[in-house]
Amino acid sequence: MRIWVGLAASMGLAAVVADVGQAQEHRELGPHVHGRGTLNIALEGSHLSMEFEAPGADIVGFEHPASTPEQTAAVEKAKKQLAAPQRLFLLPDSAGCALTDAKVTIESEHHGDEHDHDADDHDHDHGSAAPDHAGHQHSAFHAEYAFDCKAPARLVTMGFDYFKRYAGAQRLDVTVITPKGQSSFEVTRDKPRLDLGGII
Repeated sequence: MRIWVGLAASMGLAAVVADVGQAQEHRELGPHVHGRGTLNIALEGSHLSMEFEAPGADIVGFEHPASTPEQTAAVEKAKKQLAAPQRLFLLPDSAGCALTDAKVTIESEHHGDEHDHDADDHDHDHGSAAPDHAGHQHSAFHAEYAFDCKAPARLVTMGFDYFKRYAGAQRLDVTVITPKGQSSFEVTRDKPRLDLGGII
């Protein structure tokens, strides 16, 4: 969120920065939602920034700290995959975008009983196990990307192979800011394509 908010501020989009701040507060304090991630995109000149976040359960199938060699290997594999965003978030070749930076981290936070699942996600029967969520630790993968694009005006579509890679992923809430303003979209497993025509 830091890079993305900084870019929004430099573009003079104060309202966007305020909205993002409120969204960040809601994300930290609100219920954890499986199957649902966020992708923030900002374009300034030839510089394209993205910030991605998704629950650990969506990416590796669990949300607690890795405790076995298999889980550790899964986390490391996911980090490598997420460090190659051009394979997950498909930009038009004609835009000539080259990845210049990628940072992937895992963030953890403790929650009380608040725990939610995306409506599109499969149902979970918590049954007698529900009390286990009290004080439960949730992890999220967080990534920041930077691209330089030779022809940014051609960034009119984006494909999402992200959903093919991660079976637990059901939805991405996408926010795009450009000098023309801010736009919000919902991309899903069933509709894994974003039309950016008219806002770039």
